[in-house]
Amino acid sequence: MDLLLAKLASRRAQGLYRQRHTLSSPQGVLVSIGGEKLLSFCSNDYLGLASDARIITAFCEAAAMYGVGAGASHLITGHSAVHAALEEELAEFVAAPRALVFSTGYMANLGVVTALTDRQSVVFEDKLNHASLIDAARLARAEVKRYPHADTARLAALLAAAGGPKLITSDAVFSMDGDIAPLAELLALAKQHGARLLLDDAHGLGVLGAEGRGTLAQQGISIEEPIALMGTLGKAFGVFGAFVAGSEVLIETLIQHARTYIYTTALPPAIAAATRASLQIVRAESWRRERLQARIEQFVAGAKALGLPLAESPTPIQPVILGEAADTLVVSQRLREQGILVPAIRPPTVPAKTARLRITFSAAHEASHVQRLLEALARALR
Repeated sequence: MDLLLAKLASRRAQGLYRQRHTLSSPQGVLVSIGGEKLLSFCSNDYLGLASDARIITAFCEAAAMYGVGAGASHLITGHSAVHAALEEELAEFVAAPRALVFSTGYMANLGVVTALTDRQSVVFEDKLNHASLIDAARLARAEVKRYPHADTARLAALLAAAGGPKLITSDAVFSMDGDIAPLAELLALAKQHGARLLLDDAHGLGVLGAEGRGTLAQQGISIEEPIALMGTLGKAFGVFGAFVAGSEVLIETLIQHARTYIYTTALPPAIAAATRASLQIVRAESWRRERLQARIEQFVAGAKALGLPLAESPTPIQPVILGEAADTLVVSQRLREQGILVPAIRPPTVPAKTARLRITFSAAHEASHVQRLLEALARALR
């Protein structure tokens, strides 16, 4: 117990102690925390669908029909007709032969990597990959080779020197920097070296590409061998869960070998039904993506005019990198005093000396909200 207390005290002294914000309101651009009304710029609800009345209705109707819980894993009796329909619709959405629904994106990445690799395999990781991809390779007990962020030349050298089965893993949109991976180059290297390629498009699906089909679609890349695409449903779709899309043989392999799919209770059918409703909205209402893009462009232009230290991101993730954790906490608190919620993101979530305000935008933000944020940032950074 003394050791645990010492570790907690050390984290607090370094300005790295994390605390939860307890909302007493629905998710949205305006939230209530402890009786305080705040303008939020820290949600992944990119299209403003988390509280959409149509999705709520679909959820409630399905709960009345199917009950609250799935009651079992997919391979026992937890796989309902609504799960099957969702998988078919997701596969069609991303133009893949098949899709498989998982409970979370974290579980999906763990399931894919551990199903496709073993101790004889080599996993190649971008150094800024999401924690789930990093942990997945550790769990698989494969040899891990990490390459500098988006450095395909270094990746090519590592691939050429490695033996055994190979798997390349990368975020498609990087969650802390908002930049996009060199997808075409990654695919070309995978094909050249006989490797599989797992792409985590948690932050691209719903936001990028025609009808929100994701980062691959935006770049004109088809989902074919050797690609496995992972997408989450709790961000732009505003619901919960995840899926993996790919070839027939990939999906059958995951059903047989992905432990995070086999040994867990299925998503509630009502969640699957709500996701089907969300998917229809995501595809049909292109104005949401257009409005989101307008808010991003407004912020980037305003931030550059203020001389803010922005990263190069074309996505709703706009990090203002301040460096030191303590300084970033101070600025975050100054924003909150002005009624704006942007938590500080600190190591180990991001590399040392790159603590930041991770500002994220939603289609539900108004132009006046963005202007208010810019003015508050100018005051907070003085």
